[in-house]
Amino acid sequence: MPSFDVVSEIDEQELKNAVDQATREVGTRFDFKGTDSSIELTDTTITLRSATEDRLKALRQVLEERLVKREVSLKVLDVGKVEEATKGTARQVITLRAGIAADKAREINRFLKESGPKGIQSSTQGDEVRVTAKKRDDLQAAIAALKGHEFEIPLQFKNFRD
Repeated sequence: MPSFDVVSEIDEQELKNAVDQATREVGTRFDFKGTDSSIELTDTTITLRSATEDRLKALRQVLEERLVKREVSLKVLDVGKVEEATKGTARQVITLRAGIAADKAREINRFLKESGPKGIQSSTQGDEVRVTAKKRDDLQAAIAALKGHEFEIPLQFKNFRD
């Protein structure tokens, strides 16, 4: 039976490149001189630091522009509140969302059962959703339906098998 997997992943290399480009741009831009602005990337978070909340907002905008240029979806960013840091500086932690959470997987399964073509079956397997059908055309229709609906997370389709 033909099948494919619905996943939500982050391209780690593109993310790293976008953060590096944003860091370089911040280092050369005149409006960031003397603000001690920085972008730190860890496995699950991006931390933005700057002298004022205004500069922090501009820093986040530079980062988002670089992410869009590198084709990393902004839906993977879970932006936290602006916090006061030491010496009157501002800090913001952005959490990276990867994988499909259980509630989102249920939402995808429910959407496929309600609006997908007949004969489509879906099941949750860890942080991905496996979709199977008897015909390849039904799977392609399911992909089109999933692309047309907003799930608030980026979706990719992998392991398409006949």
